[in-house]
Amino acid sequence: MGKLILQRLGLGVVTLALVSVLVFAGTEILPGDVAAAILGQNATPESLAALREQLGLDAGAVSRYFAWAGGILHGDLGVSLANRQPVADLLWPRFLNTMALAGYAAIIAVPLAVGLGILSAAWRGSLFDRIANVVALATVSLPEYFLGLLLILFFSVQWGLLPSLADTWSGMGLGAWLQATTLPMLVLVLVTVAQIMRMTRTTVLGVMDQPYIETAYLKGIPNGRVVLRHATPNALAPIINVVAFNLTYLIAGVVLVEAIFNYNGLGRFMVDAVSKRDLPMVQAAAMVFAAVYVILNMIADISAIALNPRLRHPRSKEA
Repeated sequence: MGKLILQRLGLGVVTLALVSVLVFAGTEILPGDVAAAILGQNATPESLAALREQLGLDAGAVSRYFAWAGGILHGDLGVSLANRQPVADLLWPRFLNTMALAGYAAIIAVPLAVGLGILSAAWRGSLFDRIANVVALATVSLPEYFLGLLLILFFSVQWGLLPSLADTWSGMGLGAWLQATTLPMLVLVLVTVAQIMRMTRTTVLGVMDQPYIETAYLKGIPNGRVVLRHATPNALAPIINVVAFNLTYLIAGVVLVEAIFNYNGLGRFMVDAVSKRDLPMVQAAAMVFAAVYVILNMIADISAIALNPRLRHPRSKEA
């Protein structure tokens, strides 16, 4: 098992290295000129050349990549081109805000989705199963921005229950923060619950079609006990992978949600940086998103290995 875990860790490191190349190359091909964006349209060629030299933009792309990657390995995310402040000082507060919103949504979405998926599998073909699937398909089909606008229309405009903008600030009380972030949380929960519930249902049903489940029913074991004691434990590994995939969405896929509700998170931070052509900020935000994605997937793989004896002992499976 230790060897498999080391292989997953090594694969994660290689993946991040490849992502860093793609992120740097992607920002390099962005249209426009950084120096011109900073100095404006009235800048002279001499001032543009001086600023490019000051920012290190006159060096080759390969040398600039290795300088940037080496800085990341030493914890240096660079300096913002827009305001000349360290990127880390600007990025981490927004990242913590995004993690807080994602955690708020995950605490509600994961147990709710897994529970609904198990119940839907246990009551396959029932009215509950049909309604749950219809609602899940409806929420998955609707884009996040449309769900967000619907929630704003009803909860904020018509009913006046919740604020339409997720305005948060340092030192904000927990109650006020929960109220401000409930609408974006609900958007994330609706989309995530639908995906996890459907995949959980499919996974549990796949296990319930196995012969040993039929044997359990022939022994007279109640349906609920069969699902909880026999089917669900054997479906945990794929369920964990589904949950991990959706958790990465909660953290890395909140750009639209943060933009809709004006939430001061990493997604909006990255959008603002792209509009300003602030490449160090864009690169740092993209690498943070990639690192979170890779780490969560590694945790899911390691958890699947720990829960599945066939993955822990592949030789015994072949034998």
